[in-house]
Amino acid sequence: MVQVLFDNSSKKCNFATYMSRILAIDYGAKRTGIAATDPMQIIANGLETVATSTLFDFIQNYLNKEDVSEIVVGYPKQTNGEDSENLKRITPFVNRLRKLYPNINIIYYDERFTSVLAHKTILESGIGKMNRRNKELVDKISATIILQDYMEAKRMRNI
Repeated sequence: MVQVLFDNSSKKCNFATYMSRILAIDYGAKRTGIAATDPMQIIANGLETVATSTLFDFIQNYLNKEDVSEIVVGYPKQTNGEDSENLKRITPFVNRLRKLYPNINIIYYDERFTSVLAHKTILESGIGKMNRRNKELVDKISATIILQDYMEAKRMRNI
């Protein structure tokens, strides 16, 4: 949505763009990494890692505070392209999301190699050895990578 603001005193138009955020979820059996865009959907930021058992509460609280138009959920595939075992847990989660939030576009996005990329990112960042073992950090970075990849694919395809 673009809002045009006209300032009579300076005779200038100011354009302000307001969009909603995109939320990304790297769903796990125990922990779930979450990332979100800024309101203009330019930058993906790691948001949080939450216990999967509290994920719906977190999402509801977040949606109460922020306008979200899409939720991108990592689609787990094996390196050969076949569905992974984790899909059995993710499918009911996504179905429930769609039922609870019918006005939000819920999208699966290939998450292959995101954990590997997250580990590589952590190594290259210079984070100390003890912090590199932090699985919560890996989950949050994985969600950020999923979101960044999705945003890039969206720009490339102009979707």
